[in-house]
Amino acid sequence: MFSMRNTAIPVFLILFLSFSCGDESSKSAPLTRDEMVNLMMKVYLAEARTSLLALPKDTAYQIFLVRQDRIMRQMGLSDSTLRIAYSYYLERPAELEAIYDAIIDSLSLREQRSR
Repeated sequence: MFSMRNTAIPVFLILFLSFSCGDESSKSAPLTRDEMVNLMMKVYLAEARTSLLALPKDTAYQIFLVRQDRIMRQMGLSDSTLRIAYSYYLERPAELEAIYDAIIDSLSLREQRSR
């Protein structure tokens, strides 16, 4: 079954690792911490919604990719901006950890409010 834990983190890590050899001279983040949190939360929620569909794994993954592309378009992000942002934060583990902490806190709060 398609699950957020099994897919989202590897997808992000693949993107991080695939493009981490880019231009390292950039000193400012292409996306702010809050923008990254917002983007990644939207992506995780889209994946969670997709995982609720009773579909084969490969079909669910294709639907997830379409949803992820839609999120990026709505936020006005290009693939290259996203790759650069991932690379930027991958090279700064403390900042990346802060982003994940904020995502976890936000999702936990959202879950508490829904009860």
